[in-house]
Amino acid sequence: MFAGFDFGTSNCAIGTIVSNTDSNAVTLVPLDQGRAFMPSTLYALERELICDFVAHHIPDEQNQADYISLRKPLLAQAQRVRNDYDIQRSDEIVFVGNEAFDQYLSMPEEGYFIKSPKSFLGASGLRPEFVHFFEDIITAMMQSIKRRAEQQLGQPIEQTVIGRPINFQGLNAEESNRQAIDILTVSAKRAGFKDVEFLFEPLAAGFDFEKRLHENKTVLVVDIGGGTSDCAMVKMGPAHCNKTEREDDFLGHSGERVGGNDLDIQLANKALMPLFGMNSMLKNGLPMPTSAYWDAVCINDAGAQANFNSQRTSESLKRLLLDTTEPQLLKRFMHLRDEKLNYQLARSAEHSKIALSDNSLVNVPLAYIEESLACDITVKQLEQAIEQPLASMVALMKEAVAQAGTSPDLVYVTGGSAKSPLIRAAIQQAMGDVEIVDGDHFGSVAAGLTVWAKNLFS
Repeated sequence: MFAGFDFGTSNCAIGTIVSNTDSNAVTLVPLDQGRAFMPSTLYALERELICDFVAHHIPDEQNQADYISLRKPLLAQAQRVRNDYDIQRSDEIVFVGNEAFDQYLSMPEEGYFIKSPKSFLGASGLRPEFVHFFEDIITAMMQSIKRRAEQQLGQPIEQTVIGRPINFQGLNAEESNRQAIDILTVSAKRAGFKDVEFLFEPLAAGFDFEKRLHENKTVLVVDIGGGTSDCAMVKMGPAHCNKTEREDDFLGHSGERVGGNDLDIQLANKALMPLFGMNSMLKNGLPMPTSAYWDAVCINDAGAQANFNSQRTSESLKRLLLDTTEPQLLKRFMHLRDEKLNYQLARSAEHSKIALSDNSLVNVPLAYIEESLACDITVKQLEQAIEQPLASMVALMKEAVAQAGTSPDLVYVTGGSAKSPLIRAAIQQAMGDVEIVDGDHFGSVAAGLTVWAKNLFS
């Protein structure tokens, strides 16, 4: 059986075409507590146990034997952890999706939690051990997702098309993309997929939309996801939709690692971090250094998280506590760090951003940090906070149009972050009088990947 696999920065989804339905009807498989979209999160009781989980869930015996040989020292560490904490083979040790969030929220200071691991895959300068660690994280997630989908469908999924952004990172894009695709390919094979192909996510979203076109058009597809924004100028319509080779229809493309996560980070720093002393002054009249504050909520940056959790940052904060004019605020920030509540703070910013789509003001409860702590955020604050990443998104749209050398007949907008009225207004201003059509903001990529999988594998 084949499937489209949207392994997204914010959410994951699996699409398939069930044999007893219309031949072009894509079904998104329930993956997470009855929902088709599963948050891209993983929680492990201990970091060392992730490779142990992977080893015991590789279905192909030869792949499993090769993996065990490659990870022998880490698997020995995992066994020591099991022995030290009396973790039985039958105990659950890795959780994904909302279950991962639940485990993290119940004991944030324990275990290992990661959100949006796709954001890390193209990071420059990763040492081999970190590449292997990200392979294990992605494999564990894919194993869990594939198993859940197969349980729902009642048959194995052996072939898949996985979505990929235009660029995983802005710097060293070619090397970054190669590294990320290698990690995803290795992980998919270890999860049990026998045939693995990739498709640009904006093209996938466009292919889903193309089924609705009754005449040929040049379409600017704008896919604003959690981790990246991708744009593609594509010829679409009845004359194109049945082709298996679409390179001539692909007129221009652009992509950058800027997405919904970046909006959350900007909002968290501008609206929430002042509560933790970010804008306070030191006794010598200089402003408080802000690097640790940015590192705290840059949850899509492996380097930033390493810096935030380092001994160097711990010592720096202790020195600043002696110099700040508002020690109570810095103590609050140190508490956030000690209790590993930075992911939860970023999540509060994300929920606020979403709520501001329908409200001019939202109250953000922060009682998980300190009893009765809360603050208000306005649409104006959001608008000011996201000005820079929003400008980058608009620049990507214009770049794709410039590459194509022609204007689009319409703009097709998809991706969860594209639901924001501020983003929609920016697109409208940039594109002028061109018609803008909204897609399924969460499901269009998975549906398009499934359509392409049908073309390749059926």
